[in-house]
Amino acid sequence: MSFKVVKVSCSNDFADIFMAEMAEAGFDSFSDNDQGFEASIESSSFDEEVVKEIFNRYHTMTTATYVVEEVGKKNWNEEWEKNYDPIFIDDRCVVKASFHQIEKKFPYEITINPKMSFGTGHHETTHLMLSHQLELDHEEKTVLDAGCGTGILAIMASKLGAMHVLAYDIDDWCVENSSENIELNHCENIDLALGDIEALKIEGTFDIILANINKNVLLKEIPAYVSLLANGGNLLLSGFYQEDIADIEELCKENGLKLLKQNTRNRWAALVLEKD
Repeated sequence: MSFKVVKVSCSNDFADIFMAEMAEAGFDSFSDNDQGFEASIESSSFDEEVVKEIFNRYHTMTTATYVVEEVGKKNWNEEWEKNYDPIFIDDRCVVKASFHQIEKKFPYEITINPKMSFGTGHHETTHLMLSHQLELDHEEKTVLDAGCGTGILAIMASKLGAMHVLAYDIDDWCVENSSENIELNHCENIDLALGDIEALKIEGTFDIILANINKNVLLKEIPAYVSLLANGGNLLLSGFYQEDIADIEELCKENGLKLLKQNTRNRWAALVLEKD
């Protein structure tokens, strides 16, 4: 399997905007560098015309350039190992790679080898979701992780005491990566599935649903999440900007959800909602 890596040079003010646009275009892994950032996508899904359209959309607002390189799985793994640092969340959780040695003990420790999958803890949305999870009672709860990426949120739910976790993703690479990370963390109560929420025809209800995707997908799928959420259950959402909160919250209200908490980090937002 090979991947296209788009190396973007842009100002800090526009880096998050370009990343959000590229995430909606199918790019599923991002890493910062001194010039801007790098975005990766499986070669078979890459369409340079889509990338050109994104950059043309902002050419009057900022100066930004990009170059495209093709890399293999091995080269990518070597690259992120050079730059992947541990993540510390509220002095309660550390997210690390298998090669990191952490002397300090944390209440929760998650080992993630992300490869090409989204959700390392470095991105603001994953950090926000983990922070909200740490504040939420998972003990003996059933949890659904929609669009699991690396499996990091499902693993956090398991470590927080969830009774059972179902995680799924539309990308077979993400499901494979999640499986490896679940095994690394010895989480035996997590089941994985390949597909989207419509195709999987998930049955039953869940006490907690986690969805860190993007605004367009969330607006489409929030009603489906609500149908699977138990009365009094919690829906945690992220993957959108703080200026998108109003649109997300309005749809949630229409579907019988009330906002309990919201938080932002570098313009990215996350919400905690409850089903009445």
